[in-house]
Amino acid sequence: MDDKLQFKQGRGWKCCYDAKAGTYTAQTGSGVNCTLYEITSEVYDRVDDPGLNWLESLSLIGSGRKLFMSVNDRCGPPYTIVFDSDYEKLCPWSDAVPTGRTWSEEMTDAAVEVLESEKDNRPQRRARRKERGGR
Repeated sequence: MDDKLQFKQGRGWKCCYDAKAGTYTAQTGSGVNCTLYEITSEVYDRVDDPGLNWLESLSLIGSGRKLFMSVNDRCGPPYTIVFDSDYEKLCPWSDAVPTGRTWSEEMTDAAVEVLESEKDNRPQRRARRKERGGR
């Protein structure tokens, strides 16, 4: 691991500050059941406040921009959604594991456009779609 990476960790979550890149990222869950986020410095600073319980910490992290989501639970077949194709570069420290089928670019673009919870991904997804020759 790079000595420029600083971590905070709690029940069901881990956050990282990459001093070299100047980025803040986080993971909730682990392995085949996890979500990666880009978070703000304010979230990173607050996430381990003694007054917060673990659910409040998870909620803070969840306010960030989703980068990747891998789901393998009993509610259906396993699947992966890659919101930002740079997730591995942004979170090289993560233990995230893609599982099942990965949503297509088109399906992910559509979900990002429709779901209010994914609005932070719209500029990035629209730019990538334009690079791919889409609208």
